[in-house]
Amino acid sequence: MVAKAMADDTVYYAIGDVHGMFDKLVALHGVIAEWHDRAHGQAPQKIIHLGDYVDRGPDSQAVIDHLLNVKPSPGHEMICLMGNHERMMIDALEGELPSQVMWLRNGGRETLQSYGRTDDNLDDLPDAIPNAHLNWMRSLPTYYTADARKLCFVHAGIDPKSWPNDTEEHHLWTRSPQFFNPTRWENNAALVGWTIIHGHTPTADFEPQEAGFGRRINVDTGACFGGPLTAAVIAPDEPVRFLKA
Repeated sequence: MVAKAMADDTVYYAIGDVHGMFDKLVALHGVIAEWHDRAHGQAPQKIIHLGDYVDRGPDSQAVIDHLLNVKPSPGHEMICLMGNHERMMIDALEGELPSQVMWLRNGGRETLQSYGRTDDNLDDLPDAIPNAHLNWMRSLPTYYTADARKLCFVHAGIDPKSWPNDTEEHHLWTRSPQFFNPTRWENNAALVGWTIIHGHTPTADFEPQEAGFGRRINVDTGACFGGPLTAAVIAPDEPVRFLKA
């Protein structure tokens, strides 16, 4: 699933992996609002969450509630992408034992606890999560492009060999060396001039990472592992900045 937009003077704020860190998410939204009012005034704004709202951290339910209910002001828009942890959660709730065990071992227990579950009873697992939350997760696109600015926002990354005809598997899971090294993108003419903004792979030093002279930007700064929650600020004709909470 793909969402597309034409952009010119929009200021983009790309937020990395939240993983149940509700307090950091609310704080970062506040930091973004203050920065935008001060630095960009009446310019249109898009906040793009790059996925992984659930698992590992303590407040996954509160994160989803917040994203479902927040009402951006006129001229501002909020876009949420799917992450691999949303996919794992959906698969666990709709699937069989192996996918359920995989999810529980990768932060699903903490998510269930945030919804008031205190056990690992898998028999009634689908009844543990509100349908509104599941339907929202199912509806999420796997990437978003601002074609006029050649920006691609995605959870994990892309396949430089086949983009833009790559798959959900790449968007949600990739950690391929070819993607992480933008100098290896040169064989795909479709990628010329594009910047890929992603999360999924926590940076080792809890700092955002720019590679290939800024062509690949990683904003997963390990919010659930003690690092900050980070947003990349991508404004027209300005260097990329980073805001943290």
